[in-house]
Amino acid sequence: MQVQFNSDSSVMGTANVAERIETKVRDKLARFEERLTRIEIHVHDENAHKHGHDDKACTIEARPRGGRPIGVTEGASTVDDAARKAATTLAQRLDRHFGKSNRHGHDPRPEKVM
Repeated sequence: MQVQFNSDSSVMGTANVAERIETKVRDKLARFEERLTRIEIHVHDENAHKHGHDDKACTIEARPRGGRPIGVTEGASTVDDAARKAATTLAQRLDRHFGKSNRHGHDPRPEKVM
C-alpha cells in the first residue's frame, strides 16, 4: 500500500509532522492494507494567517482495489488530532465498505486494461 502525504507550508511546524501522521494513519488502517492500493493524506490550515479553534484539517482518501476512492475530511485544533479523527472515520467507512462486499459476495471490479 502506497502512502502519499501532502501539506501546505503553514502546518509543517516540525520536521517530523509528515512521518508522525503517516505512521498514525498506517497503524489505524493496517488491517485494510491488502485491500487498498494507495492512501493520500492532505493536511492544511483553513485560515493560515489567523489563529483559530479547529482550523486545521486533514483529508484522507483511500483507494480500494477495484473500487472507487473513499475520502473523509476532519477538522481539529492540531493537525495530529485532525489526522487521528480522519483515520478513525475512514476506518469505519472502510469497515462498512468491505463488510458489504463480503456479505453480498461480489468480486471486486476488474482492473481497466488500456
